[in-house]
Amino acid sequence: MLAAHVPETGTIRLVDWPDPVATEPGQFVVRLLHSAVCGSDIHAMLEGNMHPSGPTAPGYSGHEGVGVVTATRSGRFAVGDLVLCLPEGRVGGCFAEQMLLDDDHALRLPPGDPVRLLQAQQYGTVLWAMKHFWPTEVPARAAGCAAVIGLGSAGLFFVQELRRYGFATVVASDPDAHRRAVAARLGAVAVAPDDLAAAVADVTAGVGADLVVEAVGLPETRAQANDVARTEGIVGVFGVPLQGLLDSHDVDGAFRKLLRLQYSVNAQAEPGLASFAEALRRVAAGEVEVDYCLGLSYPLHELVPAIEVAAARGHGHVRVLLHVP
Repeated sequence: MLAAHVPETGTIRLVDWPDPVATEPGQFVVRLLHSAVCGSDIHAMLEGNMHPSGPTAPGYSGHEGVGVVTATRSGRFAVGDLVLCLPEGRVGGCFAEQMLLDDDHALRLPPGDPVRLLQAQQYGTVLWAMKHFWPTEVPARAAGCAAVIGLGSAGLFFVQELRRYGFATVVASDPDAHRRAVAARLGAVAVAPDDLAAAVADVTAGVGADLVVEAVGLPETRAQANDVARTEGIVGVFGVPLQGLLDSHDVDGAFRKLLRLQYSVNAQAEPGLASFAEALRRVAAGEVEVDYCLGLSYPLHELVPAIEVAAARGHGHVRVLLHVP
């Protein structure tokens, strides 16, 4: 089968790998139909955040895919089932013609367009993150102002989810004007990064945001998140930290503001893949907008240019997808 190979950071090849075989109970083989490029794939493949198993994993680092089961030793998934593929990021596998999965890392697709349903993978990670970023408390925190830093597809899902959580105002920032326009259409006050602090101060009378979601992964954006959060606010760190870049923000300032810093990772570990299941339900029911994730798709054999376009912020597109002819 044709699949990605990343022997070292910055080197991406498409090579022939042996076809996967289900040898253990609960395993099954999927023929991929579509996959998506996540920001963490850019980090892993181009910028030095490779997982230990990356160089030896076929299809690494793709972890968002939909496909059809072609062979199975599973009691849950039958040949012909359409599934959402949910491998752990350290394994990947979705940048390939086929992949091996098990019962704990897939969900059967409901009726609907598989390309649209694919977006439930990233939306599911947002739902998982929000359970940590804004947990139920007694007494409940006031959901006044939330801020989102970074408006890739995940950041735009956060805009929608924060509105669903009842935040009165969502201020969102990104350097890309197209992404800001999408955020504004979704109900956010959308500004350029340099204008974020002023916009948050304006809508909160200088108090700061109750919750700030950092969806970029850079030291400077994590520092900005701390700066615009209110005293005793929450900073939700979603962006994958880029290895080798150390934070240099004002730790004392965060300490004096009593900030809660909450990270989110490994939604695949949630029992029953509950956040992904809910995301699939909502996407299938049309309860969440995914249109901004669609529109740009490359065939698998053009993986390298697809990754390059994704690294260049999509050339006017929010998301880069792949399809297997």
